[in-house]
Amino acid sequence: MPIYPDRRGFFKKTRFSVKKPIRSFRDLEVYQRTARLATEIYSKIMPVLEGKNCPVKDKLTEIALFIPSSIAVAHSRRFEGKEELKIMEEILEACNKAVVYLEQIRDIFAQELDRVLCEDLIKRYIYARRKIFNLYKAWLRFGQEHALNK
Repeated sequence: MPIYPDRRGFFKKTRFSVKKPIRSFRDLEVYQRTARLATEIYSKIMPVLEGKNCPVKDKLTEIALFIPSSIAVAHSRRFEGKEELKIMEEILEACNKAVVYLEQIRDIFAQELDRVLCEDLIKRYIYARRKIFNLYKAWLRFGQEHALNK
């Protein structure tokens, strides 16, 4: 890690940066990412599948819309005990399902769909899932620390 001079001496440069405070669920990065993914699926994938008889299409739409709305619900219940952790586990499961559905649609409709677009959406869902898991661990830690302070 590089060491840079400062007027107070030398310091190590870190990757830490101050982030905007979270005032509502709309400030959460995971909400913003998953909402963006849902709109991309609805605007780029669904028009290609329009008129085709594919049960995975409806499941993908449902899951893509479920994830951001559940993040909002979990955020509002984050201090109620174990309820928000159960919701977060459902969100993690939904991210996995979204990846599976995208892979199935990519393979079934290989001729009509842009493979690069599907791969990009899959990678972004996997990244969002990792971020959601980090948020889950942070809320779990907060709950444990809060229980110890009572």
